[in-house]
Amino acid sequence: MASAVEKIAKIHKVIRLNRKGCTNRPFYHIVLQKTSDTQAGPVLEQLGSFDAMPNKANEKLVALNLDRISYWLGQGAGLSDPVAELLGFSGFLPLHPRTVMNSWRNRLQPPRESKLEAIKGVAPPPTNPKL
Repeated sequence: MASAVEKIAKIHKVIRLNRKGCTNRPFYHIVLQKTSDTQAGPVLEQLGSFDAMPNKANEKLVALNLDRISYWLGQGAGLSDPVAELLGFSGFLPLHPRTVMNSWRNRLQPPRESKLEAIKGVAPPPTNPKL
């Protein structure tokens, strides 16, 4: 009879992002899949969603089912790096090292100038309420 440790070692599942949406409008489902499946492969369970495009308030919306995520992590499922970053932002896990490195790099870089300010002698763009 197999012990619990052997059962956990044999689980080959990963929590990853599954891309949906259009070409210029990505939307992601946070799903549980087998590690051998591709991104478009069969999904075992949907654990949340992530809207990568900022809304009018400049927010990127994330919905997570933390109970099921903690269950599958307890069963031995792995995490992809983007999902680990999202869980770090949510406070469920510690911050991902990539998040810390990116914030450190952004802090060291000088602020970027707007391209419109660099062009001198050209009329400013007209105000467009649709933009």
